[in-house]
Amino acid sequence: MKPNKCVPAARLNQDRRMHHVDGSARVYGDNDSQRVLSHALYQNTRVGFVKERIRLHRLGYRLLVRPATSSLTRNLHFMFHNFIISRYSHAMTMQKKYGLIGAGMMGYEHIMNMALVDGVELVAMSDTTPSSLTAGLQICAMSGFSDVKTYSDPMTMIAKHELDAIIVATPNFTHYEIVSQLMDLPIALLVEKPLCTTVKHARDLAVRAKNRQALFWTGLEYRYMPPVAHFIKRVHSAEAGDIRMLSIREHRFPFLAKVGDWNRFNENTGGTLTEKCCHFFDLMRVIMREEPTRIFASGAMDVNHKDERYAGRSPDILDNAYVIVDFESGARAALDLCMFADGSEEQEEIYALGDIGKLEVKIPSGRLSWSPRVGFRNPKRVEHETVKTDAAALKAGSHHGSTFYQLSDFHHALCTGGPATVTALDGLRSVEMGAAAHRSIETGLPVTLDFKAF
Repeated sequence: MKPNKCVPAARLNQDRRMHHVDGSARVYGDNDSQRVLSHALYQNTRVGFVKERIRLHRLGYRLLVRPATSSLTRNLHFMFHNFIISRYSHAMTMQKKYGLIGAGMMGYEHIMNMALVDGVELVAMSDTTPSSLTAGLQICAMSGFSDVKTYSDPMTMIAKHELDAIIVATPNFTHYEIVSQLMDLPIALLVEKPLCTTVKHARDLAVRAKNRQALFWTGLEYRYMPPVAHFIKRVHSAEAGDIRMLSIREHRFPFLAKVGDWNRFNENTGGTLTEKCCHFFDLMRVIMREEPTRIFASGAMDVNHKDERYAGRSPDILDNAYVIVDFESGARAALDLCMFADGSEEQEEIYALGDIGKLEVKIPSGRLSWSPRVGFRNPKRVEHETVKTDAAALKAGSHHGSTFYQLSDFHHALCTGGPATVTALDGLRSVEMGAAAHRSIETGLPVTLDFKAF
């Protein structure tokens, strides 16, 4: 486990009771007039207290070195103590114990990012593959987590540890069975995308999550990429006007190898447009701030995995597709996916076009461009900016820092009792859109969506 950076709330309360037993006595006790707080509290927030000590000395209040011999000094001590408590007590509740279910590629990314979020203490993880757990422990050690316990069964892990939160990063087809067992527990859940591989299962979890008191979060993190988040903010500011067209392009590498090659078959993944493109359907809803009404798609498996065989079976996952999405207002969005374009300089490109102009963002360059309308043959007035992403967040995964920023928000909601930013309903909607796109490919017809009924 990482060193505990925060003092437990119970210990803090004990210290406060000690200092306030007798209001007429010195706030810090007869023998402790030179101490600001208890030794443990001071040691665990040393830098902050030193800064406050210097600041107060400069103001002329010698509270830290002068005995509380007068009522005025006692009151100042009392005020100073309460100031420090109010300033730093938020940290006392920020330390939370996490468990990880699924020690695969995405699980490793979560481990590295948990190490970057203050107050996250990874205490246990489970996986059915021993070699994955061994590799997971190596990632834990490199990330600063020690003494992490491992289990082959997640329920055994939960029974042995008092966990505040669990991250589920298992293969897609296992999500429903695992998460169903966790729904009634008073533990916060972050469930990796897609929420489930079928609409039926995703809807069941979303319905149950509505009445769940503990935090439930779906891992659709692309909205957290800093360049994308900045792009969304500018779109929502109406800088480009009323957005009528949205285009998302992902030209990337093929699906990577996974344990047991589970991601080579639609029955395990939910299909490429669910497994991979749930991110983009989520982005469409976030950017447009309205619901889709119809989807039409065309796609195939044309290049990748065609010569692979698994127990005599051939993979059936799409490697390219176009998807058109109509929205309630009449606006439309398009997805352009190609998974045999690993030579592309930019992996993701998003364009929003309104009646005032065009905004675009590209990943991984982080370049955001604004192109206002100028009229026929008039000089262009294109403006560019590059949105930077923290280097440590970039290094800790393969999703342009988004895993870190999402986990930071999740942890903040967990500690403050705030709502989920990415809900189970968001997870359901992205699965519904992916499933509709696959159905459109199979039938050659557009598929109507009704998202009002839930």
